[in-house]
Amino acid sequence: MPCKNCNIKLVSDSAFCHKCGAKIIEKRLTIRNLMQHLGETFFNYDNKLLKTIICLCKAPEAVIDSYVQGVRKRYINPISFFGISLTLTGFSIFIIKKFYKNALDASQLFDTSEMYNNEASQSIMASSADFSLEYSSLIYASMIPIFAFISWILFTNKRYNFTEHLVSYMYSMSLYSITSVILGLFVLVIAPSYYLMFGMYLYIVVLLYHCFLLKRLFKLSVRELLLKTLLFLIIFFFLFIGISVVGGIIWAIVMHLNGDLETMIEAQKAAQGG
Repeated sequence: MPCKNCNIKLVSDSAFCHKCGAKIIEKRLTIRNLMQHLGETFFNYDNKLLKTIICLCKAPEAVIDSYVQGVRKRYINPISFFGISLTLTGFSIFIIKKFYKNALDASQLFDTSEMYNNEASQSIMASSADFSLEYSSLIYASMIPIFAFISWILFTNKRYNFTEHLVSYMYSMSLYSITSVILGLFVLVIAPSYYLMFGMYLYIVVLLYHCFLLKRLFKLSVRELLLKTLLFLIIFFFLFIGISVVGGIIWAIVMHLNGDLETMIEAQKAAQGG
């Protein structure tokens, strides 16, 4: 009998293909074995996904350094891990858009401030919430190369190149994304009014986690860690300002061009009507 995955002839009584390693399945698909497969895939301790998440929390350097050094079978690879995080982020965005749009209303955090009680401020906050929700996956994905670039600059005397720093942040930011989605959905169900506050506190947790990660990954002293963290935040601040300015200019140009285009269309309609 040939392997159903790679078509090579199988050795008799084999449980796995000797070429591609796929498990040999002879039984028909049923609800029972489907649920059994799902349980083994997502809830088994030996599963790569669960094992990767646990190790990233306990000893992140083991996962990242192993992948950098060429270990490919022990943990889930960073591309797949990142893909899972994007899928969960998309699911979370759908749930928020469908059922919990009001949870992103930032005015509830500033309801006692006169500055945020006027119509213009509320409109700006509503637009910001819509933008962050619409492009959250893009923003999240763009942060990874930015963080990797800053880290690469700060640790030029270490053994990692830019791509290896990129792998590090694909793992760490994917862990953050998966954690924020799972915990965030619980917050939305239990107390949706605290969702924004939960997100703000989670940023602090992410910062502390990355301090923990970098300290273990590059064996930093407390003094080195504090200095690198401060420099990281300073560089990120200036990069953020620069990117925001460039993005604002591009947005203004696009809006101006759209306005000119609409004016031309209206003029053409008026000429045809005349």
